[in-house]
Amino acid sequence: MRTNPLLPALLLALAPATGLAATDLGACLDRLQAQARTAGIGEALFREHTAGLESDPSVLEALDYQPEFRTPLWDYLAGLVDQQRVDDGRAMLAGHAGLLAQIEDEYGVDPATVVAVWGVESDYGRTFGSKSLLRSLATLSCAGRRQDFFRGELFAVLKLIQSGDLAADNLTGSWAGAFGHTQFMPSTYARIAVDGDGDGRRDLVGSVPDALASTANYLKRSGWRTGQAWGHEVTLPAGFDTSVNGRTARRPLSAWRSRGLVRADGGELPGDDRAAALLVPTGDKGPAFLVFRNYDAIYSYNAAESYALAISLLSDRLRGAGGLKADWPTEDPGLSRAERRELQQYLVDLGHDIGAVDGMVGKKTREALALEQARLGLPADGRAGQRVLRALRADRGSPAPSE
Repeated sequence: MRTNPLLPALLLALAPATGLAATDLGACLDRLQAQARTAGIGEALFREHTAGLESDPSVLEALDYQPEFRTPLWDYLAGLVDQQRVDDGRAMLAGHAGLLAQIEDEYGVDPATVVAVWGVESDYGRTFGSKSLLRSLATLSCAGRRQDFFRGELFAVLKLIQSGDLAADNLTGSWAGAFGHTQFMPSTYARIAVDGDGDGRRDLVGSVPDALASTANYLKRSGWRTGQAWGHEVTLPAGFDTSVNGRTARRPLSAWRSRGLVRADGGELPGDDRAAALLVPTGDKGPAFLVFRNYDAIYSYNAAESYALAISLLSDRLRGAGGLKADWPTEDPGLSRAERRELQQYLVDLGHDIGAVDGMVGKKTREALALEQARLGLPADGRAGQRVLRALRADRGSPAPSE
């Protein structure tokens, strides 16, 4: 987790509004006891699982920093839709083929989409998130923005523990409280999770069948249309007016066809007249997409265009499609996770203390990158991109690894 040098001042500014000391949640949680009781949570259980919790200032920093909205799209997608995730996803499709077929029969959501959500959300169960779920939600319930929302999530996870769906031991997730194989928020878990393995519990942490079936149920309830694509990359005719774009600016497909839009891969657009919207997320010089109702269902999972595109594009790759036809409008494309690890190893070999070589570009990696960029005569912005990777390869006399 990145450390913001302004965080102490931020917490100090929050204290008068919340009445909460940054290191002590006790008084706030005592005040929440009555609300928890009204929500149906037993007093003994509430005290058992909140006693002794200390606030986590890093989740307050994360509340105002989300990569889906701050990271350049080509960087975001390079790390999420890389060859490693595609290869692993295809292995998951093969290994869980029977389960995924049953899920498709029941919920109407194709295996590639379900597995793509799994891959983006937790790298197929490898990364659930390292934050203590109860500590994070308790902190966000008592400090920062949206306290009422996070109190609801805290109560929801306590009710899941109370019902026996979850075990409280070592329950970890994201800074915001999403957890499990496909990273449900607790209130979503309570409403939508299903028992996919028939053991009488809805366990999205310990049961892959429960998690994947619950993901399909979520998409179905969000309006998924069986047998339809999420959308297609398209090519725009010269001089096309891209002001008519945006996920909610829907028009019949016939209107887009009449304006000269065609699939970038040479395939045919659907022959019906379903509603479609045009996305040009990086402007008319970058890739363009026509998206349908299933894209909206994916978007509802995490309301960010970059996230929905990651799921959509990964699902296409899992079906055997190639990558995007159009290039992103940048001279410095992003790095896959393997390339990020390669970059970090160069930094370690040069004597920089960046921590683990894990492909996660954090504060120490960016600081070391800035120093090396300055040495190599590049803009010292600390960004992990192809330009600095190529420069370090040349500097170290290392050839680019084969894919």
